[in-house]
Formats: sequence, structure tokens, C-alpha cells
Amino acid sequence: MKVIQNHTGTQSLIGYAIEIDNGLARAILDMDARHLNRTHSLHGGLVATLLDAASGYTASLSVDGETLPEVATVSMTVNYLSSARSGRVIATAKKTGGGRKLIFVDAQLATEDGTPVATSTGTFKLLS
Repeated sequence: MKVIQNHTGTQSLIGYAIEIDNGLARAILDMDARHLNRTHSLHGGLVATLLDAASGYTASLSVDGETLPEVATVSMTVNYLSSARSGRVIATAKKTGGGRKLIFVDAQLATEDGTPVATSTGTFKLLS
């Protein structure tokens, strides 16, 4: 397993890690007060960011399972299911289709005990 931290400015600012194992990527965040909105739950923008990160790395890994060619998010729809207030959340993603340049990815963000927080469907473009 490979762990990527502080790879981008956004990742450094928010404090999430990317875990890569067997060609799959997960975005992991240990929540603290910085990540909460005024209702004391994980901010929706951060939910989307974690889903986008896991999906983008998964799209990138889908090329050959090892290298990380650059991809860009073309579109992403997020469905919010429940809130997370503390602890760890984990975004997992899976390639669902695509061609040579566009890759389709579904993702889910869940609490450490497996409670779904949100899901997403995205389209990612291979840049290289």
C-alpha cells in the first residue's frame, strides 16, 4: 500500500491522505473542528472534495494501475445521504466505464463504521 500526503495544496490544507492499494484509491480524513460546518457536521464542500479526490486518483490509476497520469474532473454529481460529525471518513471509488480519454467513476464517502455519508458519479478526462 502507498500513502500520499501533501501532494497538492488542497490536500495539505484539508489534511486528507490518499491510500493506493492494488490499483484502487481511497481518500481518508480524520475530522476535527476545522472540517465542520455551523451545524457541527462535515462541511458539504469537503464531502465533495474527498469524493472528487478518490475518484480522480481512481480514474488516473485506471490507465495502468500504477502510474498517476493527470486527469481533470469534467463533471461530478454528489448525493448527500447523512451527516458525519466526528472520527474518520473514507471515500472509495470504482471505475465504471469510459474510453481512451474519458473515464467514468462512482464513489462513496462513509464513516469508519460504514455508514454512508454521500455518493458521487463523475466523468474524468485523461490529460496526457
